Order: sequence, then C-alpha cells, then structure tokens
Amino acid sequence: MEAIKVGIAGTGFSAMAHLEALRRIPGVKVCGIAASSLEKGEKVAKEMNIPKAYASWEELVQDPEIQAIHNCTPNVLHYKINRAVLEAGKHLLSEKPLAVDSGQSAELIRLAAESEAVSGVCFNYRHYPMVSQMKEMLQTGEPGRVHHVIGGYMQDWLLFDTDYSWRLDTDMNGPSRAVADIGSHWCDTVQHVLNKRITQVMADLQTVHPVRYRPKGSVETFAGSGGQKDTEPFAVSTEDYGSVLIHLEDGVRGVFTVSQVAAGRKNRLSLEISAEFSSMAWDQENPNTLWVGKRETASEDWSTDPALLLPKSAAMTHYPGGHQEGWPDGLKNLFIDFYAKVEDRSRKSSFATLEDGHRIVKLVEAILRSHREQRWVRVEE
Repeated sequence: MEAIKVGIAGTGFSAMAHLEALRRIPGVKVCGIAASSLEKGEKVAKEMNIPKAYASWEELVQDPEIQAIHNCTPNVLHYKINRAVLEAGKHLLSEKPLAVDSGQSAELIRLAAESEAVSGVCFNYRHYPMVSQMKEMLQTGEPGRVHHVIGGYMQDWLLFDTDYSWRLDTDMNGPSRAVADIGSHWCDTVQHVLNKRITQVMADLQTVHPVRYRPKGSVETFAGSGGQKDTEPFAVSTEDYGSVLIHLEDGVRGVFTVSQVAAGRKNRLSLEISAEFSSMAWDQENPNTLWVGKRETASEDWSTDPALLLPKSAAMTHYPGGHQEGWPDGLKNLFIDFYAKVEDRSRKSSFATLEDGHRIVKLVEAILRSHREQRWVRVEE
C-alpha cells in the first residue's frame, strides 16, 4: 500500500515532535515542510532529510501530492491554515488550540462536516496507556460512581521575568496562555477519561510578571532568554497561573491549577479521580505508573505492562513491562489512531475531534469570563 504523503506546517518544538513520531509509524511519509521563510524551511528539510521545502504554508496546502497536513504553527495561524486545509479536502491534524476564538472554531466544524477527509486536534495526553487504563477501569464500573476530580498542569519554563517566548504575545498566542496552552490539555484529558463534559467554571487567574524583559531576537518555546543581556521590557496581559473550580455532568465536582512559574516542575500534568470504592492518580512526569487507592485494602501501583492492562490500554503499550515509555510514545499513539481512521473511516477512534477542540475553545472563553466577572460561568453548548 502506498504511504500517505504528509506535510508539516511549522518548524518549532511541536513540528519536530510531530516529525519524529510520524517517522515511527507505518503507512505515512513526511514529504514536505513549510517554515516562516523558504530559507528556514530548506535548512530544516536538509537537516531532517525531508524531500521538499515550501516558500509558504499556502504552497504546502496547494501541493496536490500532499494528502495530509499537520498544523504546528503559532496559534494565531491555526484558523487560517486549518480552514485552507479543510477547503482543500485534505486530512488535518491541528495542534491546539483549534482556533483562538469560538467563532473561528465553529466555522472549522462546519467546513469539516462538508469534507470527506479526517480531521483532529492534537490533545496527546489521552493517548498514554495509563490514562487509557483509568478510562477503561471506570468503564468496568468497579470503582463506582465518581465523586470528584483534582489535578493540574505545572511548568517552570517562564519562572523568571527574563524568560520570553512568542506565547507571551497575545497577537501570536491569543487572549489566554497558561489556561489555553496547558490547562486545555488537562481539561481534555479529564473529560475524555470521565466521558463527561465540564459544564460550569469559577476561575481565579494571575499574571505573576506583568512586565518581562525579552531579548532583542527570536526565542524558541521553552528556550528562555538564554542569559542574553540585550533585552527590552514587554508588557504581559496573559496569565502565568490559574486555579479553576469546575462542575461536570452528573454532579461531579473538581478543581485544577495551572502554572508556568512553578520552580522545578517541568511538565507535570497530574490527575486524581475519587470514586465510591477507589481512587486513581496519574502524573505525566511518572507516566508508567497508575496509583489505585483503596480504603479497606492496600493501595496499588500499576505499571505499564501490556500483560496486565485492559485491552485498549494494552494496545497502546508497545514494549514489554519494565521498558519505559513516555511523552513521545503518547504522540505516536495519537498518530497511529489518526491514520488508522484515515485508512478505515468506519473504525472507532479516540483522538480529539474538531468538535472536541471547539468545545475546549469555548471552555477557555468561559474561564476568562469567569475571572473577569468573578462568578460561575456556564460553558455554552
């Protein structure tokens, strides 16, 4: 069978992670890449052995040889590129957010409904084996009715006021940062695991560094300022930190905290679910362990071992027990799921749809509104 020809829009952190994961799965071939300039695209294409670089993302989308596009550009470009891909009838896997506002994301849903191509959003944490195991264990009914859920997503890459990235610029990233960039991952993960939507929110957000000092030059995501002395002040309006009370369907309550200024926390997405007869907890920085808490018997630490996990979760585990898997493998699982759907449209998949992405955009908008108005806000259907 001829490989599906894939193009990547973007050359930053996400784009390189997509490229690496795509090269680990059968049936696809990365044939082209588009950067912010042809010169940069040609440089990356040469380094990464990609056959073709394009002068623009428009040229990439218009190439009749390219069948699927991975959109890994800055947030402000997501809607424009996603729309063009959908209108071209090509398969689309977009980095989150799907768009920077719900008016844009609603339009993308309409276009996707008119297309025969497969489209999805890159919420990759739902594709970890132990996250899937939590979902499957709840589906068995053994833990009982869910009472509440807690957790968060903590990072430290913007801890200092000299740390800078394009994500701090609302013109590039949108009106929310910590909530939209990492809180969205937590919200998608908990909704996926529980199979319940977040319906109401009460948010408290904080900009720890309202003024930062950015280097006079480009900086990649997670790179910090690199100790550069040639800086200039930059006013910041998006949140470094946030805590959000949530109501989910069926009366489930919860709370989550996000921070990009938590010293020592590199990429800690944590999730703990408390139910009638047991609890479950998972931490992305320790991804191969699932804690199952009991009251009347000893608690358990489950490990990522396909011989021990439930069927769907075992299928996401590619090595025997004791062979550790992590962040790149979750992304690989997402792409396996996505391209299996491309090959067989009747197949039931678990990747986030554009509808899921649209609802996350509306959820972020509700959180921002809740913070502004200091009240509970319902997530619009």
